Amino acid sequence: MKRLSESELEIMLVIWRADGPVNSNYVREAMSEKDWAKTTVLNFLARLVDKGFLKCESQGKSNIYTPLVMEEDYMKLKNENFLKKFYNNSIKNMVAALYQDQIISDEDLEELKQFIEEKSKGEV
Repeated sequence: MKRLSESELEIMLVIWRADGPVNSNYVREAMSEKDWAKTTVLNFLARLVDKGFLKCESQGKSNIYTPLVMEEDYMKLKNENFLKKFYNNSIKNMVAALYQDQIISDEDLEELKQFIEEKSKGEV
């Protein structure tokens, strides 16, 4: 699976969270804070089709885009690569670094501890 740029990922998040297939106007409106021209959105959508993330079908005068890659599948791969690349495949190393950099708090650690305890009992 190919890697997405930050902008491509933002577009895919809009599409994944839509209720069904979308057109370019839907994407552009959902990303109105970007203030992208229609051609910019169309170029990103074309790239996502080329990368195999979207299917494009003509419907009247517009194209309809449907995801071919599920959000969960992409995020799983991205998370695995992130953990491997930055933390030597160790959750412990990641949590320790986040704690040391004060990105997570003692309360966050307590919440994580409770989650682990529930998970080990089969409650989650």
